[in-house]
Amino acid sequence: MALTINISFGDIKSNKASALAEQLLPRNTYDKVNDKESFKLDSLFSENGINFVALDLETATFERNSICEIGITIVEKSQIKETKSWLVQPNDNEYDYFNMEIHGIRPEDTKDSPDFNEVWQEVLPYLEGKVVVAHNTAFDMYVLRDSFLLRQMKFPNFAFFCSYRLSTKVVKGCYSYSLPIVCEALGIELGNYHRAGDDSKACAELFLRCIQLAEAESFAALQNATEVRCGRFSNNYFRPQLSTKKSGSGLNVSEIVGDPSKIDEGSYFFGKAVCFTGKCLYGTRKDLLQIIADVGGIPVDSVTKKTDILVVGQQDYRVVGQDGMSGKQKKAMKLKDEGVEIEIMSEAEFLSNI
Repeated sequence: MALTINISFGDIKSNKASALAEQLLPRNTYDKVNDKESFKLDSLFSENGINFVALDLETATFERNSICEIGITIVEKSQIKETKSWLVQPNDNEYDYFNMEIHGIRPEDTKDSPDFNEVWQEVLPYLEGKVVVAHNTAFDMYVLRDSFLLRQMKFPNFAFFCSYRLSTKVVKGCYSYSLPIVCEALGIELGNYHRAGDDSKACAELFLRCIQLAEAESFAALQNATEVRCGRFSNNYFRPQLSTKKSGSGLNVSEIVGDPSKIDEGSYFFGKAVCFTGKCLYGTRKDLLQIIADVGGIPVDSVTKKTDILVVGQQDYRVVGQDGMSGKQKKAMKLKDEGVEIEIMSEAEFLSNI
Protein backbone atom coordinates (compact mmCIF):
# COMPACT_ATOMS: atom_id res chain seq x y z
CA MET A 1 0.00 0.00 0.00
CA ALA A 2 1.54 3.30 -1.06
CA LEU A 3 1.99 6.05 1.50
CA THR A 4 0.82 9.51 0.51
CA ILE A 5 2.34 12.50 2.27
CA ASN A 6 0.48 15.76 1.86
CA ILE A 7 2.70 18.69 2.73
CA SER A 8 3.31 22.09 1.23
CA PHE A 9 6.25 24.45 1.45
CA GLY A 10 4.01 26.65 3.55
CA ASP A 11 3.83 23.85 6.11
CA ILE A 12 7.60 23.60 6.20
CA LYS A 13 8.48 27.28 6.23
CA SER A 14 5.55 28.90 8.05
CA ASN A 15 4.92 27.73 11.56
CA LYS A 16 4.40 29.25 14.96
CA ALA A 17 8.11 29.49 15.71
CA SER A 18 8.84 31.34 12.47
CA ALA A 19 6.14 33.87 13.30
CA LEU A 20 7.59 34.34 16.78
CA ALA A 21 11.07 34.78 15.34
CA GLU A 22 9.90 37.58 13.08
CA GLN A 23 8.40 39.39 16.07
CA LEU A 24 11.13 38.82 18.65
CA LEU A 25 14.54 38.33 17.10
CA PRO A 26 16.76 41.17 15.85
CA ARG A 27 19.01 40.50 12.86
CA ASN A 28 21.89 42.97 13.23
CA THR A 29 22.78 43.00 16.91
CA TYR A 30 26.41 41.90 16.46
CA ASP A 31 28.93 43.06 13.90
CA LYS A 32 31.83 41.06 12.48
CA VAL A 33 34.34 42.55 14.92
CA ASN A 34 32.18 41.45 17.83
CA ASP A 35 31.97 37.91 16.43
CA LYS A 36 35.74 37.71 16.08
CA GLU A 37 36.40 38.96 19.59
CA SER A 38 33.72 36.86 21.29
CA PHE A 39 34.87 33.56 19.79
CA LYS A 40 38.52 34.35 18.98
CA LEU A 41 37.91 33.71 15.31
CA ASP A 42 41.28 35.32 14.45
CA SER A 43 43.15 32.88 16.70
CA LEU A 44 45.61 30.94 14.55
CA PHE A 45 45.06 27.20 14.31
CA SER A 46 48.84 26.71 14.34
CA GLU A 47 49.02 28.19 17.84
CA ASN A 48 45.97 26.73 19.56
CA GLY A 49 44.82 23.90 17.33
CA ILE A 50 41.32 23.65 15.87
CA ASN A 51 38.65 23.65 18.59
CA PHE A 52 34.90 23.22 18.01
CA VAL A 53 31.90 21.03 18.76
CA ALA A 54 30.07 19.22 15.95
CA LEU A 55 26.30 18.96 16.43
CA ASP A 56 23.64 16.82 14.78
CA LEU A 57 19.88 16.72 15.42
CA GLU A 58 17.19 14.26 14.35
CA THR A 59 13.50 15.17 14.34
CA ALA A 60 10.38 13.06 14.83
CA THR A 61 7.99 14.94 12.51
CA PHE A 62 7.97 17.63 9.85
CA GLU A 63 7.72 20.18 12.66
CA ARG A 64 11.20 21.55 13.26
CA ASN A 65 10.66 21.65 17.03
CA SER A 66 10.27 17.84 17.27
CA ILE A 67 13.83 16.86 18.26
CA CYS A 68 14.15 13.13 19.06
CA GLU A 69 17.94 12.77 19.19
CA ILE A 70 20.93 15.05 19.82
CA GLY A 71 24.53 14.11 19.05
CA ILE A 72 27.75 16.04 19.65
CA THR A 73 31.42 15.43 18.95
CA ILE A 74 34.02 17.48 20.80
CA VAL A 75 37.19 18.50 18.95
CA GLU A 76 40.10 19.88 20.97
CA LYS A 77 43.48 20.82 19.52
CA SER A 78 42.51 19.34 16.14
CA GLN A 79 41.69 15.92 17.63
CA ILE A 80 38.35 14.25 18.27
CA LYS A 81 38.06 13.92 22.04
CA GLU A 82 34.58 12.49 22.63
CA THR A 83 31.22 11.72 21.00
CA LYS A 84 27.96 11.73 22.97
CA SER A 85 24.28 11.32 22.08
CA TRP A 86 20.93 11.64 23.84
CA LEU A 87 17.49 10.31 22.90
CA VAL A 88 14.79 12.94 23.41
CA GLN A 89 11.06 12.41 23.80
CA PRO A 90 9.36 14.70 21.24
CA ASN A 91 6.02 16.38 21.87
CA ASP A 92 3.44 13.70 22.79
CA ASN A 93 6.07 11.17 21.65
CA GLU A 94 4.58 11.58 18.17
CA TYR A 95 6.41 10.49 15.00
CA ASP A 96 5.82 10.76 11.26
CA TYR A 97 6.36 7.62 9.21
CA PHE A 98 8.66 9.52 6.84
CA ASN A 99 11.00 10.55 9.67
CA MET A 100 11.07 7.07 11.21
CA GLU A 101 12.13 5.62 7.85
CA ILE A 102 15.01 8.11 7.72
CA HIS A 103 16.60 7.60 11.14
CA GLY A 104 14.95 4.44 12.48
CA ILE A 105 14.02 6.00 15.83
CA ARG A 106 10.50 5.05 16.93
CA PRO A 107 8.08 5.97 19.75
CA GLU A 108 9.05 2.90 21.78
CA ASP A 109 12.67 4.09 21.75
CA THR A 110 11.86 7.43 23.37
CA LYS A 111 8.78 6.67 25.50
CA ASP A 112 10.92 6.76 28.66
CA SER A 113 13.36 9.45 27.48
CA PRO A 114 13.46 12.97 29.00
CA ASP A 115 12.03 15.89 27.04
CA PHE A 116 14.09 18.51 25.23
CA ASN A 117 14.12 20.95 28.16
CA GLU A 118 15.76 18.39 30.42
CA VAL A 119 18.23 17.01 27.88
CA TRP A 120 19.29 20.50 26.82
CA GLN A 121 20.53 21.30 30.32
CA GLU A 122 23.05 18.49 29.91
CA VAL A 123 23.99 19.44 26.35
CA LEU A 124 24.33 23.20 26.88
CA PRO A 125 27.67 23.26 28.78
CA TYR A 126 29.37 21.57 25.82
CA LEU A 127 28.25 24.31 23.41
CA GLU A 128 28.12 27.52 25.44
CA GLY A 129 30.69 30.05 24.27
CA LYS A 130 32.09 27.67 21.65
CA VAL A 131 32.32 27.41 17.88
CA VAL A 132 29.73 24.84 16.75
CA VAL A 133 29.62 23.03 13.41
CA ALA A 134 26.75 21.16 11.74
CA HIS A 135 26.37 19.55 8.34
CA ASN A 136 23.56 21.75 7.01
CA THR A 137 22.99 24.54 9.50
CA ALA A 138 19.95 25.55 7.44
CA PHE A 139 18.29 22.57 9.13
CA ASP A 140 19.95 22.04 12.51
CA MET A 141 20.15 25.64 13.69
CA TYR A 142 16.57 26.44 12.71
CA VAL A 143 15.48 23.27 14.52
CA LEU A 144 17.19 24.59 17.66
CA ARG A 145 15.75 28.08 17.22
CA ASP A 146 12.20 26.81 16.84
CA SER A 147 12.59 24.46 19.79
CA PHE A 148 13.77 27.30 22.03
CA LEU A 149 11.05 29.69 20.89
CA LEU A 150 8.13 27.32 21.34
CA ARG A 151 9.30 26.34 24.81
CA GLN A 152 10.25 29.93 25.75
CA MET A 153 13.76 28.77 26.61
CA LYS A 154 16.78 31.03 26.90
CA PHE A 155 19.01 30.96 23.83
CA PRO A 156 22.61 29.71 24.20
CA ASN A 157 25.65 31.73 23.15
CA PHE A 158 27.73 30.22 20.34
CA ALA A 159 28.92 30.88 16.80
CA PHE A 160 28.30 28.27 14.12
CA PHE A 161 29.67 27.12 10.79
CA CYS A 162 28.33 24.69 8.19
CA SER A 163 30.41 21.76 6.91
CA TYR A 164 27.96 21.40 4.00
CA ARG A 165 28.64 24.93 2.75
CA LEU A 166 32.36 24.55 3.30
CA SER A 167 32.59 21.21 1.49
CA THR A 168 30.90 22.65 -1.61
CA LYS A 169 33.75 25.16 -1.80
CA VAL A 170 36.74 22.89 -1.26
CA VAL A 171 35.79 19.28 -2.12
CA LYS A 172 35.83 18.88 -5.87
CA GLY A 173 34.03 16.35 -8.02
CA CYS A 174 31.09 15.42 -5.79
CA TYR A 175 27.74 15.19 -7.58
CA SER A 176 26.10 15.79 -4.18
CA TYR A 177 27.31 17.17 -0.84
CA SER A 178 25.08 15.13 1.42
CA LEU A 179 27.06 13.69 4.33
CA PRO A 180 27.48 10.13 2.95
CA ILE A 181 28.60 11.29 -0.49
CA VAL A 182 31.18 13.83 0.63
CA CYS A 183 32.48 11.50 3.37
CA GLU A 184 32.96 8.74 0.80
CA ALA A 185 34.83 11.15 -1.46
CA LEU A 186 37.26 11.97 1.35
CA GLY A 187 37.54 8.44 2.75
CA ILE A 188 35.80 9.33 6.02
CA GLU A 189 34.00 6.48 7.75
CA LEU A 190 30.31 7.15 8.45
CA GLY A 191 28.63 4.81 10.92
CA ASN A 192 24.85 4.71 11.17
CA TYR A 193 23.76 7.53 8.87
CA HIS A 194 21.01 9.70 10.39
CA ARG A 195 21.88 8.70 13.94
CA ALA A 196 22.97 11.85 15.70
CA GLY A 197 26.14 10.62 17.39
CA ASP A 198 27.58 9.01 14.26
CA ASP A 199 26.62 11.94 12.07
CA SER A 200 28.21 14.46 14.45
CA LYS A 201 31.47 12.47 14.43
CA ALA A 202 31.53 12.30 10.63
CA CYS A 203 30.73 16.03 10.50
CA ALA A 204 33.67 16.76 12.82
CA GLU A 205 36.08 14.74 10.69
CA LEU A 206 34.74 16.33 7.51
CA PHE A 207 35.13 19.86 8.89
CA LEU A 208 38.73 19.17 9.92
CA ARG A 209 39.54 17.85 6.43
CA CYS A 210 37.84 20.80 4.75
CA ILE A 211 39.86 23.29 6.82
CA GLN A 212 43.00 21.55 5.59
CA LEU A 213 41.82 21.66 1.98
CA ALA A 214 40.92 25.35 2.33
CA GLU A 215 44.39 26.02 3.81
CA ALA A 216 42.69 28.36 6.28
CA GLU A 217 44.79 29.59 9.20
CA SER A 218 41.84 30.58 11.39
CA PHE A 219 38.06 30.63 11.50
CA ALA A 220 38.18 34.24 10.28
CA ALA A 221 40.27 33.17 7.28
CA LEU A 222 37.77 30.39 6.67
CA GLN A 223 34.97 32.94 6.47
CA ASN A 224 36.90 34.94 3.89
CA ALA A 225 37.71 31.86 1.82
CA THR A 226 34.10 30.65 1.68
CA GLU A 227 32.44 34.10 1.41
CA VAL A 228 30.11 33.16 4.28
CA ARG A 229 29.88 34.85 7.68
CA CYS A 230 29.38 32.59 10.70
CA GLY A 231 25.94 32.26 12.23
CA ARG A 232 25.24 33.08 15.85
CA PHE A 233 23.01 32.38 18.82
CA SER A 234 22.96 34.59 21.90
CA ASN A 235 20.37 35.86 24.36
CA ASN A 236 17.18 36.62 22.37
CA TYR A 237 19.18 36.67 19.15
CA PHE A 238 19.60 34.34 16.19
CA ARG A 239 21.49 35.02 12.98
CA PRO A 240 21.89 32.37 10.27
CA GLN A 241 25.08 32.06 8.30
CA LEU A 242 25.10 34.98 5.87
CA SER A 243 26.60 35.01 2.42
CA THR A 244 29.02 37.88 1.87
CA LYS A 245 28.41 37.65 -1.88
CA LYS A 246 26.01 40.09 -3.45
CA SER A 247 22.87 38.70 -5.04
CA GLY A 248 22.70 38.79 -8.82
CA SER A 249 21.23 41.92 -10.33
CA GLY A 250 18.78 40.14 -12.62
CA LEU A 251 16.82 36.94 -13.11
CA ASN A 252 17.23 34.59 -16.03
CA VAL A 253 13.55 33.63 -15.87
CA SER A 254 11.88 36.92 -16.61
CA GLU A 255 8.38 36.08 -15.39
CA ILE A 256 9.54 35.07 -11.91
CA VAL A 257 10.19 38.03 -9.62
CA GLY A 258 11.24 37.62 -6.00
CA ASP A 259 9.46 39.23 -3.06
CA PRO A 260 11.99 41.65 -1.45
CA SER A 261 10.33 41.20 1.95
CA LYS A 262 11.24 37.48 1.92
CA ILE A 263 14.93 37.76 1.03
CA ASP A 264 16.99 35.62 3.40
CA GLU A 265 20.75 36.17 3.30
CA GLY A 266 21.13 33.11 5.52
CA SER A 267 19.56 30.82 2.93
CA TYR A 268 21.86 28.30 1.29
CA PHE A 269 20.42 29.43 -2.07
CA PHE A 270 20.96 33.18 -1.61
CA GLY A 271 22.85 34.60 -4.57
CA LYS A 272 23.02 31.23 -6.34
CA ALA A 273 21.67 30.31 -9.77
CA VAL A 274 19.37 27.32 -9.26
CA CYS A 275 17.80 25.08 -11.90
CA PHE A 276 15.37 22.13 -11.59
CA THR A 277 14.95 18.99 -13.67
CA GLY A 278 12.46 16.14 -13.46
CA LYS A 279 9.18 16.07 -11.57
CA CYS A 280 9.34 17.35 -8.01
CA LEU A 281 6.84 16.00 -5.47
CA TYR A 282 6.41 19.15 -3.42
CA GLY A 283 5.56 21.79 -5.99
CA THR A 284 5.62 22.67 -9.67
CA ARG A 285 8.88 23.83 -11.19
CA LYS A 286 7.57 27.39 -11.33
CA ASP A 287 6.58 27.24 -7.65
CA LEU A 288 10.07 26.07 -6.69
CA LEU A 289 11.79 28.68 -8.82
CA GLN A 290 9.58 31.30 -7.14
CA ILE A 291 10.85 30.13 -3.73
CA ILE A 292 14.42 30.52 -4.99
CA ALA A 293 13.68 34.05 -6.20
CA ASP A 294 11.99 34.99 -2.92
CA VAL A 295 14.99 34.04 -0.75
CA GLY A 296 17.36 36.01 -2.99
CA GLY A 297 18.53 33.25 -5.31
CA ILE A 298 18.59 33.35 -9.11
CA PRO A 299 16.05 31.03 -10.76
CA VAL A 300 17.22 29.64 -14.10
CA ASP A 301 15.69 27.10 -16.47
CA SER A 302 18.79 25.83 -18.22
CA VAL A 303 22.17 24.49 -17.19
CA THR A 304 25.18 26.63 -18.11
CA LYS A 305 28.61 27.34 -16.66
CA LYS A 306 26.96 30.01 -14.53
CA THR A 307 24.54 27.55 -12.89
CA ASP A 308 25.41 26.91 -9.24
CA ILE A 309 22.90 24.16 -8.35
CA LEU A 310 20.81 21.64 -10.26
CA VAL A 311 17.99 20.04 -8.25
CA VAL A 312 16.98 16.62 -9.62
CA GLY A 313 13.43 15.36 -9.13
CA GLN A 314 11.87 12.13 -10.36
CA GLN A 315 12.63 11.26 -13.96
CA ASP A 316 10.32 9.64 -16.51
CA TYR A 317 12.33 6.78 -18.03
CA ARG A 318 10.13 6.91 -21.14
CA VAL A 319 11.57 10.37 -21.74
CA VAL A 320 15.12 10.23 -20.38
CA GLY A 321 15.98 6.65 -21.34
CA GLN A 322 17.52 3.81 -19.37
CA ASP A 323 20.31 5.85 -17.79
CA GLY A 324 17.66 7.87 -15.96
CA MET A 325 19.32 11.24 -16.58
CA SER A 326 17.70 14.22 -18.24
CA GLY A 327 19.56 16.43 -20.69
CA LYS A 328 20.10 19.00 -17.93
CA GLN A 329 21.62 16.41 -15.62
CA LYS A 330 23.90 15.06 -18.36
CA LYS A 331 25.06 18.58 -19.14
CA ALA A 332 25.69 19.29 -15.46
CA MET A 333 27.74 16.10 -15.15
CA LYS A 334 29.73 17.06 -18.25
CA LEU A 335 30.41 20.53 -16.85
CA LYS A 336 31.56 19.00 -13.57
CA ASP A 337 33.96 16.74 -15.47
CA GLU A 338 35.32 19.89 -17.11
CA GLY A 339 35.95 21.48 -13.72
CA VAL A 340 32.88 23.71 -13.45
CA GLU A 341 31.70 24.04 -9.83
CA ILE A 342 28.06 23.06 -10.23
CA GLU A 343 26.31 21.18 -7.41
CA ILE A 344 23.76 18.46 -8.14
CA MET A 345 21.31 17.75 -5.31
CA SER A 346 18.20 15.63 -4.85
CA GLU A 347 14.79 17.06 -4.05
CA ALA A 348 15.17 15.74 -0.50
CA GLU A 349 18.42 17.67 -0.10
CA PHE A 350 16.73 20.75 -1.53
CA LEU A 351 13.92 20.44 1.03
CA SER A 352 16.39 20.16 3.90
CA ASN A 353 18.15 23.35 2.77
CA ILE A 354 15.18 25.56 1.95
